[in-house]
Amino acid sequence: MADVAFIGLGNMGGPMATNLIKAGHSVVVFDLSQAACDQLQEAGASVASTAAEAASGMDYVISMLPAGKHVATTYLGDDGLLSRLDVTTTVLDCSTIDAATARKVGEEAADRGIGFMDAPVSGGVAAAAAGTLAFMCGGDAVTFEKARLILQDMGKNIFHAGPSGSGQVAKGCNNMLLAIHMIGTSEALEMGARNGLDPKVLSEIMLASSGRNWSLEVYNPYPGVMPTAPASNDYKPGFMVDLMVKDLGLAMEIAQQCKVDNAMGQLASTLYNQHQQAGCGQQDFSSILRKLQD
Repeated sequence: MADVAFIGLGNMGGPMATNLIKAGHSVVVFDLSQAACDQLQEAGASVASTAAEAASGMDYVISMLPAGKHVATTYLGDDGLLSRLDVTTTVLDCSTIDAATARKVGEEAADRGIGFMDAPVSGGVAAAAAGTLAFMCGGDAVTFEKARLILQDMGKNIFHAGPSGSGQVAKGCNNMLLAIHMIGTSEALEMGARNGLDPKVLSEIMLASSGRNWSLEVYNPYPGVMPTAPASNDYKPGFMVDLMVKDLGLAMEIAQQCKVDNAMGQLASTLYNQHQQAGCGQQDFSSILRKLQD
């Protein structure tokens, strides 16, 4: 069992830290939300008053933060965590951020001899709670093996995508594709419904045909088709439109940097931004169906 600092206890970080406690690790947490810290304390964690206090003397430091600027502030500079840690600590940043910041933190960690991986996740809140997340890791092979020892207690699928920043690139590619096939699935189901087809029957037809995809099979966007999907619970997230807009923005940055003409990704980004601006940011991303219906 390991000594773990967990920084950032939001909708994803809280359940992830809880699973580490359940696995028998000694966990020290820090978050700006006292309520979030209190909840983890009830689950068995110790609470630190600062991120630096949480990270002191730990085997692992894991962070789940909102954006690249928060990751940079936490780790870089004279007051950043990297200046306070030694080579015995492995750092895993599970935030979804821009690849450039992930690479910068990775380079600084390498210069100090500290193992670092950007390890963004896929699967959403339900997978975070169930401990079935997918981790997409960027960093060197030695650090990946250390990371896998702790990530396996929070996830089911753990991938080494490549060097620092690769985890963020993989996440951007995945979520761009997710947005595209959710929109396509919604369009197909709405087109069928307007022609008198039962969306449930049409879903069964497409699941047995070449149109089969994750959005159709696991996260059906049409209300009433799949009782466990957010669509059947008034599109309560799940994975919010606000988060999809953020991830698509990061994917657009990646595409521009490598000069890929990602026309479908750009269109998906435009549609989700419009949906957000219409006041739907707090709804599940599968609510893009409502935009088509409106």
